[in-house]
Amino acid sequence: MIRVTIVSPNHALRVGLREMLGNQPDIKVVGETPDLESVNEKETEVVVLASVSSARLFEDKLTFGILFLTDDVEDVRKMLNSTSRAWGVLSPNATEDELAVAVHAVAEGLWVGAPGLVKSLIRLNGRRESSGEESLVDPLTAREMEVIQLMAQGLANKQIALALGISEHTVKFHLSSLYAKLNCTSRTEAVKKGIELGLISL
Repeated sequence: MIRVTIVSPNHALRVGLREMLGNQPDIKVVGETPDLESVNEKETEVVVLASVSSARLFEDKLTFGILFLTDDVEDVRKMLNSTSRAWGVLSPNATEDELAVAVHAVAEGLWVGAPGLVKSLIRLNGRRESSGEESLVDPLTAREMEVIQLMAQGLANKQIALALGISEHTVKFHLSSLYAKLNCTSRTEAVKKGIELGLISL
């Protein structure tokens, strides 16, 4: 059971997010608060943060991951300089399924979100871009290695999902993280970069 705290100064928004997440059998909303400072870290695994602009940086390492709900990359930039162990970013208009999958991914320690947003945020966080001639600054996770290997075999997202026993949404989130880490924007480019870096065994 993933323990989630919803953060937003907007009461109606908190209620809406609670209802969406409350429909998930393996997600439990353990708290709601208008600001990040009031989050109970001992009880929270993932914070769904819908008020990025009003959040201050934490001085100590955070024990929870953060899922940002915003379309503005600049709003998130300052938070990525903090010590959150994992993060994701979705549009405030994300569907219930997208929200649930993102919460699961952040709980697993992944970076998730739309490829363009994730790529921009990793750059803003000061991580170097891979040139294809050096080692990755951020190594791929075991699951990402499985995804890129299956992708190299020509499998589509649906086939990768079936092979790994995960949803297509989760596959898409893994791909977005892969693209960001490999500094690429397409499957072909990702496979090429993976081969160059020795990540794919042919």
